[in-house]
Amino acid sequence: MDRTQDWGQDRDEVRLHGGDGHRDPAGHPLHLQEQARAMLATAVAEARAGLAEGGIPIGAALYGPDGALLGRGRNRRVQDGDPSMHAETAAFRAAGRQHSYRGTTMVTTLSPCWYCSGLVRQFGISRVVIGEARTFHGGHDWLARHGVRIVLLDDADCAAMMRDFIGAYPALWHEDIGDE
Repeated sequence: MDRTQDWGQDRDEVRLHGGDGHRDPAGHPLHLQEQARAMLATAVAEARAGLAEGGIPIGAALYGPDGALLGRGRNRRVQDGDPSMHAETAAFRAAGRQHSYRGTTMVTTLSPCWYCSGLVRQFGISRVVIGEARTFHGGHDWLARHGVRIVLLDDADCAAMMRDFIGAYPALWHEDIGDE
């Protein structure tokens, strides 16, 4: 069974005052849970496309404050030979220049690494929706401490995709996360 965790400056506000009384077991209004899972589907599609290309199966998408998709991308480190082309970076670049990133949501299949967490902080992205943090616990706790709303979906499919990849390609995975 999937569970959702939420950290950030407004978590208590959502739990105590938000929504219409219809909540999931973690205390989120169901419409927010459904919205986060719908957004995650875009990132999962990107992760699967990256895996099919011989890359690392991590996908991301950046959504505007109104819920419109601004950009999507996948980890392309292997395909492009570019160590900076993480999924979140690809989605951010695909979104193009925005006047402000306040109110935007970065959705990623895996907890963002320190590099991608820095991108979120640098540009003031307000919320990060994470598919899973079982296989890699990146910088999302740090982001939450700095006011970024974090929604951790603990998606079993995202975790299985990464677990299978890490089992099949451990050297490539350790290269990706900078672990020797």
